[in-house]
This record gives sequence, C-alpha cells and structure tokens, in this order.
Amino acid sequence: MRDTLGARPDTGDLWIFGYGSLIWNPVCQFDIQHKAILEGWHRSFCLRTIAGRSSPQLPGRMLSLEPGGITEGVALRLPARALENELPLLWIREMPTGAYRPTWSPIAMEDGTRPTALTFVADRNHQLYEPNASVASVAAFIASACGPLGTNADYLFKLKESLASWNVADSYVDNLVDAVVRRQAECVDAGGDLYPCLQRMGVIHPGYVPARREFREDPTQCEPTVRLLRSGIPD
Repeated sequence: MRDTLGARPDTGDLWIFGYGSLIWNPVCQFDIQHKAILEGWHRSFCLRTIAGRSSPQLPGRMLSLEPGGITEGVALRLPARALENELPLLWIREMPTGAYRPTWSPIAMEDGTRPTALTFVADRNHQLYEPNASVASVAAFIASACGPLGTNADYLFKLKESLASWNVADSYVDNLVDAVVRRQAECVDAGGDLYPCLQRMGVIHPGYVPARREFREDPTQCEPTVRLLRSGIPD
C-alpha cells in the first residue's frame, strides 16, 4: 500500500474506480460517488478463486480488469482526512491474495473532469490468473461455485443489477448472466424436483421460470444435491 501511495501522481482526496462489488458494497466511508469511465480496460472474470463464494470442490471466478476497451463504473471519493484509517480497510479487502495490481489511471467523469483514480486490475503474472475469461469458459464455474460468502452466481447477478441502477450496461456481463442462467436451468430441468429448493436457497436465479412445473416442495427431497451446491453457505 505504501509503495502504491508513493507512486500517486497527485495529493488530497483520493478517487477509487469501482467496477464490481465496490459499487454496492463500498466498505470505506466514501463521501461522493459519480458515474465514470475508465479507458483502456474491460471487465473480465479472469481470476480463479477457491474461497469466499467458491471452494476447492466448487471453484469459481473473480472479477477484475484486463487491458483493452472501456469500462463504465462508479468513482468513489475518499476524503484526504480519512485515508489513514479507511484505505487499509480497502487494501485488506482487495489484496488478500495479491492477484490484483493497484494502478493509477485517469477517469472521465460526467461533469467533464478527469481525476486520477486508484484502480485494481488483474496481475497477469499471478498464479490465480486465467487467460481465458470468455463467457463460454467461465459460465460453468460461476453457475456452480459457492462458498462461505454465498454463490458465485449471486455476485454476478448483483453486479448486473448494480450496473443497471447506475444506467450502465456491459455486454460481457449481460452475456455471462444469460449463459449462467441457462446452465442453471439445464441442471434443474435435468433433475426437475430440485428447482423449488434451489431457488429458495439462492442457487437458481429468481428470474428463471422452469419449463417443468411438477416439483415437490419438501426441501429434504433436494438432498444431497443441495449440500453439494450450497455447502458452507449461511442461511
């Protein structure tokens, strides 16, 4: 963190570019939020994970940024007076594995200003980096991964909803949501009886309406498949 701050090109209040969970769960005490654009980077589920919303048995993918394109997101301002206490909290959250690389990049705000913002991008030399982050490659992992913090799919669905609340659209995210919902639907249609309990437990996207309607409502009928998909997730 000290090295990153030492390379900061300016002083005063600190802008942070949020493109994922920082949008709906910012952690720090930011005083201002603005819609912003980061040029030269695009969203990518390119980091492998076996913790949080995944496990060694059900690995998932974490969101990051890779070079190329543009990313619409949210700029969050951390007041200079709060940096000493608040920035370490952000570091603990974003840098536990070192798979992200903190960078300083100019962002474009809606009012025309272009402040420099701290952005966490993928470290392509890290062991958790996966070079193939295409929709076809990552959809299966996100559709099934879960861990102590919930499901990987739930993160993806929250991402799309949060972007929509800021009038932001990302075709990669949209296409990935569609692919994950399809994969979950295929799994449920194959087993039929699993749908009601999986939906209540949050494994299946609530917007999915299955073709088959003959489902038993007793959650015990879903064992042991539910334990496999939702192991370790709090109610």
